Amino acid sequence: MSRPTAVVTGASSGIGAATAVQLAALGWDVVAAARRVDRLGALAKQHPGIRPQALDVTDPRSVADLVDAVPHADLLVANAGGAFDLDRLDTADVDTWARMYDVNVLGLVRTVQALLPVLRRSRGHVVVTGSTAGHWVYEGGGGYVAAKHAVAALRETLRLEEVEHGLRVSEVAPGMVRTPEFSLQRFGGDQDRADAVYAGVDPLVAEDVAEAIVWVATRPRHVNIDLVQITPQQQAAVHKVARRGA
Repeated sequence: MSRPTAVVTGASSGIGAATAVQLAALGWDVVAAARRVDRLGALAKQHPGIRPQALDVTDPRSVADLVDAVPHADLLVANAGGAFDLDRLDTADVDTWARMYDVNVLGLVRTVQALLPVLRRSRGHVVVTGSTAGHWVYEGGGGYVAAKHAVAALRETLRLEEVEHGLRVSEVAPGMVRTPEFSLQRFGGDQDRADAVYAGVDPLVAEDVAEAIVWVATRPRHVNIDLVQITPQQQAAVHKVARRGA
């Protein structure tokens, strides 16, 4: 019996890399896709079962190349995304917001559209990495919140549209996750501001979210997990974080 095949986007670091590693450890053939192919190559050398694939979800030609490299797939973990600012609406840079929308929303649409034919043939599964930002709102988060709300809406829409094809469609929406790049990228490389986000908190780590994704993806064929929202114990809402020493 052949091994099931998973495509994981945004797999060069953080949640995507952790998900690729955990799926490969369970015997999946994992196509780890991202822009930074050097990191993917290093990941593949360390973990048998992982195949690197260059992918920029904002580039239709790159997405087309992904399809050529994946003639069969049972699972798409649509994880590519990111936050690029923490600006209020009155000062927000529209170009930055457009970039967030392109990566998080249009990148998801491009990837899903490209892989739907093979996923339909396998009666496969799409697991989207969302965010609590797709279900909560907060000051300064407008651009990312809007993008992740769109991701949540796309997940619900895809679920309705693909149920007759036998596809499963799920979302894993994490809260505060400490990865090497997410907050650093959001604050333009300011390490002190990035560290302050997690001060006094034991946040989630990439492996926590990856475990949730893998659990969702490995339920029995007749089970569809629509949404898993996962947060640190200390985070009850965006504004309700029980920080040590606060």
